Amino acid sequence: MIALKSASLVRLAAACALVSCLGLTAAAAATAPASKAAVVASSVSVEPNFLIGTLLVQRHGTRGTPIVLVPGLASGAWVWQDTVNRLRDSHVVYVVTLAGFDGRPAVPGELMKQALLSLKGLILTQKLDRPVLIGHSIGGVLALALAQNEPRLVSGVISIDGLPVFPGTETMPAEQRPAMVASIKSSMTGLDQQQFASQRLQYMRDIGVIDPAMAERLAKLSSRSDPAATAEYMAETLMIDLRPKLARISVPVLLMSPYNAADGAARKLSEADKTAYYQSLMTGTPRVEVVSISPARHFAMFDQPQLVGEAIAGFLKSLGKP
Repeated sequence: MIALKSASLVRLAAACALVSCLGLTAAAAATAPASKAAVVASSVSVEPNFLIGTLLVQRHGTRGTPIVLVPGLASGAWVWQDTVNRLRDSHVVYVVTLAGFDGRPAVPGELMKQALLSLKGLILTQKLDRPVLIGHSIGGVLALALAQNEPRLVSGVISIDGLPVFPGTETMPAEQRPAMVASIKSSMTGLDQQQFASQRLQYMRDIGVIDPAMAERLAKLSSRSDPAATAEYMAETLMIDLRPKLARISVPVLLMSPYNAADGAARKLSEADKTAYYQSLMTGTPRVEVVSISPARHFAMFDQPQLVGEAIAGFLKSLGKP
């Protein structure tokens, strides 16, 4: 793991992000220029949806190399509206929604494991020729995990703020993780939909996006997810550590690191420090590039749709899949 000149501050900032991500605390919202993102629609589907395992799948486009888009925690296909619009004319794009999110019913059992098996099932049953996986948040974790387990099934991975281990927990002993997970699940158990909606709004204002108006729109969409399923996905993600086997990811990986100067200043965290920290968590990945997207928060595709779109286009071009 590479050394950082402000390593302790980076870890502190990451730990703060961990708590805020769970919606348990709230930092002061930063003022910033209005988001350039387009108005969010509740759906981007133009073709009939179908089910693969626990995933709801939307398909867009009729020609070109396949791309699979995986939303993150408490998110649906609406996360990828801009990306679909950019790619649908030159690629066949599959957008998945995980069980329990965006109005979909929850399912029992290990949710991340089922989602991972379903992603593999999508590639195999639809006979996709080594698609590029693009994931946001826990969708990025799933994309990295599938590339690690089945490198021959994919040709590349793009992860937007989704890491092989949850930031701030990378030095936590494995035996301590269950207690942390139990505490998190306990704090979120029993939330009704109104309480969950309030939590999602606070999260979107503090961590999700820079533009307050966009935060309200995304919070309404995000709150359509199931609170208990959201807690379970989060808990399972906190138990994941892909770092010991990152060398198995033989395909190119692009990791986008969102950075907002106002948030960074509050935590005494520079843009270079955050990029270096993310790079350190990917140590062992044979072909990885970490790029900063700024100014942006966790949902970088809404704060900086043009920068995110250009990064995706550049990566696809480097794979010979423009």
